[in-house]
Amino acid sequence: MQHTVSEYFLELVRIDSESRNERAMADRLKADLKALGFEVEEDQSHLQIGGNAGNIYAFLPGKKEMEPLLFCAHIDTVRPGNGIKPSVSDGKITSDKSTILGADDKSGVAQILYGIKQMLESCLEHPPIEVLFTICEEVGLLGARYFDKSKLRSKIGYAFDSEELGDFMIGAPSQNTIRIKVYGKEAHAGVEPEKGINAIRVASEAIAAIPMGRIDFETTANIGIINGGMATNIVPNLVEIKGEARSHNMDKLKQVTDDIVNTFSKIAAKHKLDKAEAKVEIDVKNEYKSFFMDESHKVVSIARQACAKLDIPSSFGKGGGGSDANIINAEGLSMIVAGTGMHSYHTVDEYIHLQDLEKGADLVTELIRIYAEA
Repeated sequence: MQHTVSEYFLELVRIDSESRNERAMADRLKADLKALGFEVEEDQSHLQIGGNAGNIYAFLPGKKEMEPLLFCAHIDTVRPGNGIKPSVSDGKITSDKSTILGADDKSGVAQILYGIKQMLESCLEHPPIEVLFTICEEVGLLGARYFDKSKLRSKIGYAFDSEELGDFMIGAPSQNTIRIKVYGKEAHAGVEPEKGINAIRVASEAIAAIPMGRIDFETTANIGIINGGMATNIVPNLVEIKGEARSHNMDKLKQVTDDIVNTFSKIAAKHKLDKAEAKVEIDVKNEYKSFFMDESHKVVSIARQACAKLDIPSSFGKGGGGSDANIINAEGLSMIVAGTGMHSYHTVDEYIHLQDLEKGADLVTELIRIYAEA
């Protein structure tokens, strides 16, 4: 590993690792973890996902007899994430604007490993430490989903995978993915349009009537993908739609999902011809469950103490997105999400400040120290 966390981060972002192509990144991290003294395993989850590398699980025996502490980050990036050329100017790291930077989530990876390196160099009487680096987080939390969570021995943990340094996400929503097929009846649009049922019109009427956007302070809904039609002179007989609903409240999630499903069914039923009628097929899949950690919880208390010790302003609240923490919390392990300092992620304007990388590594070291003394 390099002499500073920033130098290490710059090396990591130069390694191509778009989702399902994490092989080079996995190999580098396995070597770095072994160099720190970890026992390292790579699972076979990629065989179910269609990628070329598995999740990396590592265990470092402790100098103290206590339960391990878990750190988690994901090693894949969104596109365009190949051939990243980072540059440093005025204390800030950016890409050349032709790609993302990859701070999501290689800033988390770098801070975790460098923070552990600092801890080992300090000769701290440390607890056992578990590290989980997941694949394919950006395409549906797939790595965490297929990882054998029974391997984890920790009771609490931190996922370094959010924006502002010092911000901790202690709650996240459940998400339902909603796939809808609207069937109409094809006809020649110029010769006999009255013999057709336009699936695009049916879908449009339904979309206009369903709840959308910010439903309330803890619930959202969105239609994100629409595909349909073959030509302008054909009344379309099929539209495929993909949307989602999220809420921190399971009853509200069910309500908004039911509203969407029922609205599409009712609108379709209004479009009939003598021998045909519009129909819908709807599939609802729960992608992950919500979680919430009370501010009195040990995992929150340790984070607050660590930030205070380092003079890092901290905040604790609910987020609107899902992460590996949703999957891991569902297994009974209490995990919250820590900010790394990444900004404008998922865009070519992504950046991170050098000082945030350094403070994030210090935060990892301090979390371990406080946990060891708890």
